Amino acid sequence: MLDSMRRVDSNASEYTGAKGFRRVDYVKITIFGFALSALWSSLHGIILPVRLLDFVAESQKNTYLGLLTFTGLLLAMAVQPIAGAISDRSGFSWGRRRPYILVGAILAILFISGMGFAGSYIAIFVIYCLLQVSSNTAQGPWQGFIPDMVPGEKRGLASGVKGLFELLGSIVVLRLIIAPFMNRYFTGEGSSWLWLALGALAVVMLGVMIATVLTVKERPGVGGAQLPSLSTLYKSFKIDVKAQPNFIPFLVSRLLFLMPLVIITTFGLYFLQDFVGVANPVTATADLIVAAGASMLVVVYPAGRLSDKIGRRPVAIVAAFIGALGIVLLYFFPSYGYIMLAGSFLGISYGAFTSANWALATDLVTRGEEARYLGLVNLATAGASALARLIGPVIDFFNAYSAGLGYSVMLLACFTFFIASAMLLLRIKAR
Repeated sequence: MLDSMRRVDSNASEYTGAKGFRRVDYVKITIFGFALSALWSSLHGIILPVRLLDFVAESQKNTYLGLLTFTGLLLAMAVQPIAGAISDRSGFSWGRRRPYILVGAILAILFISGMGFAGSYIAIFVIYCLLQVSSNTAQGPWQGFIPDMVPGEKRGLASGVKGLFELLGSIVVLRLIIAPFMNRYFTGEGSSWLWLALGALAVVMLGVMIATVLTVKERPGVGGAQLPSLSTLYKSFKIDVKAQPNFIPFLVSRLLFLMPLVIITTFGLYFLQDFVGVANPVTATADLIVAAGASMLVVVYPAGRLSDKIGRRPVAIVAAFIGALGIVLLYFFPSYGYIMLAGSFLGISYGAFTSANWALATDLVTRGEEARYLGLVNLATAGASALARLIGPVIDFFNAYSAGLGYSVMLLACFTFFIASAMLLLRIKAR
């Protein structure tokens, strides 16, 4: 373990050099998050909810959407730690992260185009799962850049930059490109607009992948010898509870916090259409995401810097309570203006949380196994996304009993998750 710590510390110091970690270096190691965020926010927020209406009944749309994304995200939970663990132990001449980013991104681009060719729900199902596998093959190793290269006292700032690019990916690509294109796509008509939307996502992924692979300079062969396949698979999911007693409570608190945000993002279009009754739910969904995203942009960078000064937990705990307040606004004031205000609260909440919580994750990881442990963080991230989708059948069940009741149950669950996350964060012992 001591040797692993020395190797990693040496890697970070040699990367930064005497001049320290430069501002442009923060951009190089985090910009890939722009493409990942653009891809999944666009698919989950607009493209899939609209595309599924080509193949499933209106009364069952929440159920089919929930089951589809639940299955794909289970794959994400499995693939990302494995890819991270293999990356940790790789010794390629041009680094242990970039080869996987290159391969994963190229495969993801191919499967993005498959969304347009799909002619049935089953086809969408298979392609979506393959896209999850390829995307997470790239994401697991990419997440190792921050603990690999950023000095410990700067990781809150680096996490803030990472969150900033992820937010920009959602706002810029989804609102300015995907929403206008998909707003012109209707069931069985306007297929060219669907292809333009998918093409935009593919171009973004390709461009950002090339920028990452060409500009990030890793030290060759840091990972050493690779483990045998079966050993790697087993150890990919192993958590040393004695050495890392806070890691499992951290994972659970992160899962609980992220579930409400995923629920609102996934079922927001149907909520605005059926419960609020807005005239154009696609545009309204994009506006809600923009309201949240703009607020995130305001707080994500300063929250990261603040967490470097006062600690990660206080920032994350306050963020959870702000998120709960946003849910209260959605429940008691279901009008367009208040929904945008609620989106702003949710954006502030997520922006502060994503910086502080990811910095906390990089603090907790075991040295020498950074990508594997950050891949395990995806058990909470993808786990929240997967479990959140299971509320789809619940929404349809209660809506069948009484119109709109399912969405009330949905909001109550979201409020409860935020509060539970804050309570659990209080139990984590800070270093």
